Amino acid sequence: MLEGSKLAKDNEVDLILAVGGGSVIDCAKGVSATAYSEGEVFNRYWIRREPVTNKVIPVASILTMVGTGSEMNGGSVIRDTKQMIKEVRKFPVECFPKFSILNPEFTFTVSKYQMVSGIFDIMSHLMEQYFSGNDDNTTDYLIEGLLKSVIHSAKIAIQDPTNYEARSNIMWCATLALNTSMGCSKSQDWEVHAIEHQLGAYADTPHGMGLCCISMPYYRYIYKYGLDKFVRFAKVIWNVKEEEGKTKDDIAREGIDCLENFAKECGMVTKLKDIGTTPEMLPLIANSSVLGGAYKKLTHEEILEILKQCY
Repeated sequence: MLEGSKLAKDNEVDLILAVGGGSVIDCAKGVSATAYSEGEVFNRYWIRREPVTNKVIPVASILTMVGTGSEMNGGSVIRDTKQMIKEVRKFPVECFPKFSILNPEFTFTVSKYQMVSGIFDIMSHLMEQYFSGNDDNTTDYLIEGLLKSVIHSAKIAIQDPTNYEARSNIMWCATLALNTSMGCSKSQDWEVHAIEHQLGAYADTPHGMGLCCISMPYYRYIYKYGLDKFVRFAKVIWNVKEEEGKTKDDIAREGIDCLENFAKECGMVTKLKDIGTTPEMLPLIANSSVLGGAYKKLTHEEILEILKQCY
């Protein structure tokens, strides 16, 4: 990013065109915001989140990998390898891509591993917003529809990677999942992402696979604090039935099991040990994770316990 910022300023570029996936677009936004900034920028903009007052270079994108939703928001996740921090900055609308070209055919050659990693990233974005609050919220119905669409289309795309309809549905769901509309009137969670960001800082893991490894143990740890929403998730998304003798607790846990089974059926990784993480990293990841959550605010000690279950 720093090299790109220098090049952009030295050459007085008019537009930064990001061709790739989320990391490329996120980096382009970082270049956009920092090219005309003086001095050190990571701590200033990503840690302290100071406002951007300097000139901003317009950004546009051509999407070749689906998942992050970066093509229609101001989010920029950057990793500082010196401080071992991976942090997100939500830049103002000036840093949103001015246009994004979404052609599903550009994603056909992406490997299955990267495709399913992106699919779980989409689902995670939706679940991070869904698992918050217990009110009867219109946004929750929208999220449920997107989750169903992703699950349905993922099954088709895995069997037929060049199925235009399935890939286009996945692509559009990814954009809608994180273009700010699914967060309307939601308190939101984002603790899974907070933990995964630090996992990525230490282990440089594929983002979606990291989210997949963390999500199920995390949800099994917190579901009792948002029991009604997890019951709804099980019934609406996975068609878990109420049966005689079944408790709300049983239904909620069955829904989480269904999520895990779907991930495994898709070929997603569900254990941290399979994506380059070592046991020695777990305390470092836990102690540096940002504390948050919607239904339950975690401690660093609790995050470590969850990570052990992920391993």
